[in-house]
Amino acid sequence: MMTDQPTQDQKKSTHLLPLALFAAVTVIGIIALRDHLSFQALAANREALIAFRDANYGLSVAAFVLIYALAVAFSLPGATILTLTGGFLFATFPGALFNVIGATVGATGIFLAARWGLGDYLGAKLESSDGKIKAIKDGIDENQWSMLFLMRLVPVVPFFVANLLPAFLEVPLRRYVISTFVGIIPGAVVYTSVGAGLGEVFAQGETPNLGVIFEPHILLPILGLCALAALPMLIKSVTGKKGI
Repeated sequence: MMTDQPTQDQKKSTHLLPLALFAAVTVIGIIALRDHLSFQALAANREALIAFRDANYGLSVAAFVLIYALAVAFSLPGATILTLTGGFLFATFPGALFNVIGATVGATGIFLAARWGLGDYLGAKLESSDGKIKAIKDGIDENQWSMLFLMRLVPVVPFFVANLLPAFLEVPLRRYVISTFVGIIPGAVVYTSVGAGLGEVFAQGETPNLGVIFEPHILLPILGLCALAALPMLIKSVTGKKGI
């Protein structure tokens, strides 16, 4: 007897469509944009960008945030260049704010695509598993806020992995968005401030110092924030109490 109900394989195929689309756009974007989102391209087009910004400030902001969000959502190359561009065009503030908004919107996009595609399936698999895998998932569940902030503050894993992993661990959307927005602020401010000084760098024919984030006066405060984010986990491990 025939039925109109979709089969399990059809449901899986439908759920995989967002990830397949993201993967296809990512590959095309990497090939098409690898020579356009670079420091050299920014230096070559700086006068045209400034002229467009001066003539169309609101449109420039909207276009910049949209481009940044798409670059993050599809894991396209040039995120660092875009962050520098935010500082170059809009100064440290509000440039850092525009960078953070664009990155958060893009990260949320890929999070939702992964959640709709495989997140529920993998989350159920992890929940029903036994042994170490279940223990790891339970540990992350108990310390979600701390783990999410640490992933953003300390780039131990690539940014796109930090965008996808929470979707597979059933992290609530609101918690993901807040931790992403707040967690990337320190790094965004540092690189945006570097971008704000690009005018002088261009004039001298030099390249920006992207290693500035490792200088003690910048690195130590960030490490302090990491310690603060990890503090609830430390207290929980000592007292044996579960978080709220």
